[in-house]
Amino acid sequence: MGTTVTADLFISADGWARGAESPGYFGYLGPELQQWIDEESAAPQHVLMGRKTYEMLAGLPAAVQDNDWDRMTKLPTTVFSRTLESVEWPNTTIESTDLVTCVRALKDTSDVPLRTMGSMSVVKQLVNAGLLDNLRLMVFPLFCGPTGREWAYDGLNESELTLSGQRVLDNRVLLVEYTPTGTPIPR
Repeated sequence: MGTTVTADLFISADGWARGAESPGYFGYLGPELQQWIDEESAAPQHVLMGRKTYEMLAGLPAAVQDNDWDRMTKLPTTVFSRTLESVEWPNTTIESTDLVTCVRALKDTSDVPLRTMGSMSVVKQLVNAGLLDNLRLMVFPLFCGPTGREWAYDGLNESELTLSGQRVLDNRVLLVEYTPTGTPIPR
């Protein structure tokens, strides 16, 4: 058995995961992006996320807890944290042991694909451990500049990627899909 690990990163064109006061999806949610989110959320999957992402999503005000949020809270989810003591979402567990060891075991035993949602620290550990099968970058048409928070590429080991797909959503958001090759970068 075995499954794939996919990381989805939503970033600005200058590589930030969010701005200091950015709205969700950097304010660029459109019908095609919404359709992509709906399709991806409906697919069988086991979500991997870090404590910060879980706490941010679980703490969203009721006014923004829509159908997407409700569906996400019901997916099988593993939250990696050494400090979190409880979670409110059903089908969610806390994993306080080594992330790489845990994901390697999940990858060998899970009957559904593994997928990150946000969680830059989780994605970086997966990339650096060679556990990532697919990287999907959703690049939004803006520079966060000095208001940027959580730079996507800090702390990554060098790694070669192969382009496996690309799409433009809503005539402004670029979805770029890569597969790590597992080989050294060209010199």
